[in-house]
Amino acid sequence: MNSLTNANLCPSRDLNAYIAAVYQMPMLSKEEEKQFAEDLFEKGDLESAQKLVLAHLRVVVSVSRQYLSYGLSQADIIQEGNVGLMKAVRRFDPANGARLFSFAIHWIKAEIHEFILRNWKIVKVATTKAQRKLFFNLRSLKRQLNCSESLTEDDVERIAETLKVKNNDVEEMNIRLSYSDSSIDYQEENGLSQSLRASGADPYEILSNDQEQFKIKNTITEALKELDDRSKQIIEARWLKLEEGTKPKTLKELADELEVSAERVRQIETAAFKKLKEKLSMN
Repeated sequence: MNSLTNANLCPSRDLNAYIAAVYQMPMLSKEEEKQFAEDLFEKGDLESAQKLVLAHLRVVVSVSRQYLSYGLSQADIIQEGNVGLMKAVRRFDPANGARLFSFAIHWIKAEIHEFILRNWKIVKVATTKAQRKLFFNLRSLKRQLNCSESLTEDDVERIAETLKVKNNDVEEMNIRLSYSDSSIDYQEENGLSQSLRASGADPYEILSNDQEQFKIKNTITEALKELDDRSKQIIEARWLKLEEGTKPKTLKELADELEVSAERVRQIETAAFKKLKEKLSMN
């Protein structure tokens, strides 16, 4: 993947040349894609990973056009989307039967969304999950529901119900977005955008869930440090450090290892979970 950073494939140096180079790269047949994906998934073949990434850079370019109205450089948006593409390639399992672009679209958009949230002035105050959901969906939903620009009470009610957010959140975000110079222009290019509309989870939901899981994992790690060695050993053996294909240890197995009764192991486990729960509730 090192070639992504060379002079010919760096959007920040010459965007037009980059886009031209990207569209000159050969697309992969379904069979080629499957073979490269299997080589990467099963053997860790980095050359196959590079071929998969290079063949899908045009997808990132196409998606980037949907976000030009936020006032950010298209080159920067493409670079962030490329990060999402590479993450998708690393996670792609060819056994699921889907094409890579259908899987990658979520990761591409998730990285772009996070980049916009970090950099666009209006969304510096969009810190809650509801606000972020509104930020990326309000404009398009207003068009779909044929809402007026200023939003009537009925409009607000319909949007809030559709997105499962509060009416006040809808009104507040609509005011913030009114400061933007233009709405998103979803460009249709030879039908390509239709093929990029992958079904499944919203990319923001994926990113949000990833961040939440990361936070929980860090909190648990810190909480485990406060447990005594025996409690930590029991929790890890039964719930955490499990190798793929292995089963958690039973109370009896741990009782034999620790030379205590199975009931005592259960009591220690219960007390440890209580401490972990208290720690999680504080975050």
